[in-house]
Amino acid sequence: MRGRIRPACGLRFMTVDAKLVESNAAALFSGGLLPAVAKPLAQAYAGHQFGAFSPQLGDGRAVLIGELLGRDGRPRDLQLKGSGPTLFSRGGDGKATLGPILREYLLGEAMYHLGMPTTRVLAALTTGERVWRTTQLPGAVLARVASSHLRVGTLQFFAARRDRERVSQLVSYTLQRHYPEHVGANNPALALLKSVAKAQAHLIAQWMHVGFIHGVMNTDNVTLSGETIDYGPAAFLEVYDPSTVYSSIDRNGRYAYGSQGRIGQWNLAAHGRHDRGMYRRQLARHGSHRSDLRGM
Repeated sequence: MRGRIRPACGLRFMTVDAKLVESNAAALFSGGLLPAVAKPLAQAYAGHQFGAFSPQLGDGRAVLIGELLGRDGRPRDLQLKGSGPTLFSRGGDGKATLGPILREYLLGEAMYHLGMPTTRVLAALTTGERVWRTTQLPGAVLARVASSHLRVGTLQFFAARRDRERVSQLVSYTLQRHYPEHVGANNPALALLKSVAKAQAHLIAQWMHVGFIHGVMNTDNVTLSGETIDYGPAAFLEVYDPSTVYSSIDRNGRYAYGSQGRIGQWNLAAHGRHDRGMYRRQLARHGSHRSDLRGM
């Protein structure tokens, strides 16, 4: 197992011996060795993909290992990408090839050093395995850190099933983790929607400033934390052209560079439509004014 392992990024395993991490870094960050406290899971989520709603998606080749604690005291998710099939692989092998892994590493680091909110790669390792795509390619695993892997699609997953209790739990948890200033708000769901809308508007404005094109702004690729995630067909403009796209399947230009602000608004509106009933119930419960729902 070979690869580039970043010097800890100011992170440490919660309740895990630092010596274990240092002496077994390659095995830990490839999924070959798990800390005793780890409880790996693949996350389920829904999502609008190119405008069409899919009620059942999920991590088809990614596994959430647990949380890391930064020197700043903030928790961050550790996720392995390309480590094998999950319940959501839909017949795929759950593996990754070296090219996309290095691409995510390079783009994530570029975005970070440009001052963009983003997930980061903690380690990129080759597995020694040959992975079949259209031809045989070198296999690789990526260890990714993020403020969380909660997405708009995570909320949509439960909202689409009318699971009000879990939507409420998720709203409360997300506020506590990412927007603690709104914990105890009269209308937690609306407070979260407004917070995510503000975070995403800030993020997309920064993308536009540096000429970044995400490429696939489906709602399952929109984080509730306001971080950039999933560098698939992402790229930077070489020549200014608002109609530029980098996804080979985006034939109609839905996610073109110049459309990213509009799509960001569309994604949040799609989430709002799913949870409109919850917002209304909470407005009625707390006596908030109906004008709070305008524009949703």
